[in-house]
Amino acid sequence: MRLTEEQEELRSAVRSLLTRHQGASAWGPLSEQIGAAGLAVPEEYGGVGGGARDVHVLMEELGRGLSPLPCLGSAVLTVGALLASGDEEACGRLLPGLADGTSVGALAWAERGSWEPDAIRAEAVPGPGGGTLVTGAKEHVLDWPVVDVLLVAARTACGVSLFEVPADAAGVRREPVVTMDGTRGQARWVLEAAEGRLLGADGDGGRSLEHVRDLACTALAAEQVGAAGRALELTVAYARDRVQFGRAIGSFQAVKHRLADAYVLVESARSAALGAAFAADEDPGALPRAAAVAKSVCSEAFSAVAGEMIQLHGGIGITWEHDAHRYFKRAHGAGELFGPPARHRARLAAGLGLTAR
Repeated sequence: MRLTEEQEELRSAVRSLLTRHQGASAWGPLSEQIGAAGLAVPEEYGGVGGGARDVHVLMEELGRGLSPLPCLGSAVLTVGALLASGDEEACGRLLPGLADGTSVGALAWAERGSWEPDAIRAEAVPGPGGGTLVTGAKEHVLDWPVVDVLLVAARTACGVSLFEVPADAAGVRREPVVTMDGTRGQARWVLEAAEGRLLGADGDGGRSLEHVRDLACTALAAEQVGAAGRALELTVAYARDRVQFGRAIGSFQAVKHRLADAYVLVESARSAALGAAFAADEDPGALPRAAAVAKSVCSEAFSAVAGEMIQLHGGIGITWEHDAHRYFKRAHGAGELFGPPARHRARLAAGLGLTAR
């Protein structure tokens, strides 16, 4: 599995731009100059028309710097949900703004800590004026200061469906939450008889969400690989510079072994993440399994490498002044996002007729 020359050029362009623009200020240039917000949006809707491998490159670079940008929530989740719904009118109306970065979307989906469609209890019922009223509370919604497009998963008489709900509509309330990982904002959205518009076929939302979850796990796995790789780079550099007992600590065999083990974890995770991206582009039938593998492998690899980063940095690794704690917290938060590794191993086991451990 190899990326194309164009994709490697995309990597260089994204890394260069993120070096010049830090934090949230990078969203405008990244969208305008590289088209990052519309990488997965078809050209007919104003996007780049790229695939999962292009998104992989972008997310890996964003992961290296623990970027707070809304690419995962808007360019992957919201865009993916709109396309999966098959609602051409909504796609034509909403995707151009999402593609050029002038609007940001959020997918309100999880409830009670679960991203399984079966766990959805939010309800959508017919309103008195012929519309649909959505009521429920959504957790772990990836947040951004301004959300222009809000998609909500709710249950109707036909099953789980997707609805477009104006973010500023009556009965809609956003509650930002304090998370361990301060580099990725999350919010809780509460809806009380909020006016919603059905997207796609009624009762077809469960299928759409399962596909979106696979795309999200694939993109998140790439981000985890980028962050784990950068954590390892910083740790290797420190091991070369830190002198103890008259020698660089990286020259001690025990430290070499730990760094080598971390390198194997990163490269194994990279292979799993790339495998999911290739499956999304070339073999959609294999995507559910590949995405579950990638989410499980990359989550555990990132957590292990981030832990080693703190351990091998010694005392400075547990201070607020060093970035080690940021990588450790991102690893913990990303590992739980869209379901922990054990949940995805259970998905794999169920597909193989086995019992997960």
